[in-house]
Order: sequence, then C-alpha cells, then structure tokens
Amino acid sequence: MSETQPVPLPKFKRDGEIAQRVPLHEIFLTFLVIGGTSFGGGVVAYLRNSLVAVKGWMDEEEFLAALEISQALPGLNATNMSVIVGDRLRGPIGAILAFFGVTLPGTAIVLILGIVYAQNHHNPYITSVLKGVGAASVGLLLAVTLQIGHKQMQHTLDLILVIVTVTMVSFLHFQLLTVLITVGPIAIYLYRPHPARPLEDDKHVVDKKAAD
Repeated sequence: MSETQPVPLPKFKRDGEIAQRVPLHEIFLTFLVIGGTSFGGGVVAYLRNSLVAVKGWMDEEEFLAALEISQALPGLNATNMSVIVGDRLRGPIGAILAFFGVTLPGTAIVLILGIVYAQNHHNPYITSVLKGVGAASVGLLLAVTLQIGHKQMQHTLDLILVIVTVTMVSFLHFQLLTVLITVGPIAIYLYRPHPARPLEDDKHVVDKKAAD
C-alpha cells in the first residue's frame, strides 16, 4: 500500500494477517455507547450496527462467527462479544477496556433504575414505559435476525438444525445447556472439515481467484 492511499478500516486477523491497530480509547468509547444505548435483546442489533455498519471493524461473516461463539459460551452475548472484539483488535488490554465499556453504563443505570422502580413500581406510567422498551427490544432483535439470519439458513441442514433447536427450547422446554450439549456436537460433526466440502475461507479464496 502506498503512502497516498487511505488506511483501511481495521479488520480481524485473516490468513495470518495482523489486524490494524485501533486506539484504545476508541474501543472503550464504542462499547461504552453500545452499553449505554442498547436495551434488552436489542443489544445484538446495536452491536451489529456499531461494529459492522459504523466502525467497519468486522464484516457480516466475522460478526456472525463472533456471535455464535458468544452464544455458545456462558454469560451475556454483549459481554462475550466485547471480549472477543477487544482482544482481536488490541489484545488483552483491548478486551478489558471493551468489557468495562459495555458493562459500566448498564451497571450504573440498572442500579439507579432499580432504586427508582422499587419506590414507584405501582406507577402506571413507569409500567407503560417498560412495556414500550420491551416492545422496542423485540423489534430490534427481529430486525437483526432478519438481517443476518438468512446467512445461517442457506441449506437444508441449516434449517433442520434451527427447527430442532427451536422445538427443543420453545416447545419441549429443554434447558439451554441440555440443547447445547445435545445439538452442539451433532452440528460440529455434520459441519466438520471434509475433502469433499471445502472450508468457507477456502471457498472465498477459490471465488476470488475465479473472479480475477
């Protein structure tokens, strides 16, 4: 890259390349805003908008991969994602700053609102506000599901695994840990690397060479 060309936005490590460095304060402030403006399940939508659309630190595939890891690990998706993204951008210190950035606003706000709600939980206006926030969170979660969900349902096997998981959780009421232990190993086995089925990165390379 020549000196006259603009520096590309930071990207995750790919094929051994080192990610562009992002200022530590920018990592902290980005996740501070996410933690302070996201509500309920809608945090996934805020994460995608900030990390993919605004900052360009990840593309759709990288975001989906990080989200899958976050959902498979104990803890909240937002905190797990913050650690993953912060670490990939600036290592352990980036992970720490991202973690504190995303958790600090929620901790302070929940503490304050918890005290206020305990003293005014019979107030119908507060109840109405909470219902509105809940509806907005569902809408945000639905939006991000439609935006990235189609990437996980491109094949019949994807759809079958989704249906099995939804059935076990929503209708048969299995515990999430039970579903993870049961469906997870099966999905890993079915999607294992195989000579007749190249990895996604290999397909990207083949497609790129074909395009060139």
